[in-house]
Amino acid sequence: MPYDHRKTAPRPLALALALAGCCAALAGCGASQASESSEASGKSGTQSRPPAASASSATGDAAATEQPSRSPLPDSSASPGTSAPSGVRSLAGRTVVVDPGHNPGNFRHSREINEKVNIGTGRKECDTTGTSTNGTSTQAAYTEAAFTLDVSHRLRDILTARGAKVVLTHDADRPWGPCIDERARIGNEARPDAVVSVHADGSAVGNRGFHVILPARVSSGAADTAPIVGPSRELGESIADRFARATGTAPANYLGSGTGLDVREDLGGLNLSTVPKVFVECGNMRDPKDAALLTSAAWRQKAAQGIADGIETYLHG
Repeated sequence: MPYDHRKTAPRPLALALALAGCCAALAGCGASQASESSEASGKSGTQSRPPAASASSATGDAAATEQPSRSPLPDSSASPGTSAPSGVRSLAGRTVVVDPGHNPGNFRHSREINEKVNIGTGRKECDTTGTSTNGTSTQAAYTEAAFTLDVSHRLRDILTARGAKVVLTHDADRPWGPCIDERARIGNEARPDAVVSVHADGSAVGNRGFHVILPARVSSGAADTAPIVGPSRELGESIADRFARATGTAPANYLGSGTGLDVREDLGGLNLSTVPKVFVECGNMRDPKDAALLTSAAWRQKAAQGIADGIETYLHG
């Protein structure tokens, strides 16, 4: 969850969807044990880095003989564990970058992840550890980094089954990072149709529901989001709609006025992107009710399904 330095006042839930809320969000992921003022994406400075991330990719059958015409998306609420009808490769020829927020190894590398990098509008920490659920005497805390990697794997598998080429910014295959600026660079260099950064929040108890973070219009230094603001909003709106349908959960009840959307200018991963990109904050790990959802494998499959459906809706829109 990118760190949010803003003082966001709680707001009433303006939109009640099918089932009561899933995930809430702190408009940002940065409950870092190493630093409380980071996010999950930015632009490089001069700090030392681990070996460059080998962007892990899962390639669909881009050589399918014929790209199928668009067909209705599957009913996620009826079959949350499935992707698309067998044999339907509705995303053949498309490329999607999936960015699992944080890294399970970050907490062992506080010095490295606290190095500042350029995000266009300023400088921010390379990365953070992310948040976690509240551990108990009988159950260990579930970290955001573990959650994002799990959902990202599920999302990759669904998109690949639909014929898309999927590139991961990392697969916990490096000691720490990538830094926020490197994550943006990996996304840009893949020349994808869309980029989605997967997160969960660490807000106050009672704050529930998911939200999608969109890039603000920024033109500063290396950041110029003007070309991607419009398409990123379309991507975010599609994901918010399909996520709600697939999971049965409501938009955040403490920001976004019930829309499930938030616009930010302080996230390097968005500021430095040259392709349509959003962050998906799936839920509030600090709220017990949301935590029960986030720690459920069945619910995480629904979350991945909703994100995949939103991406497909956007790409076929």
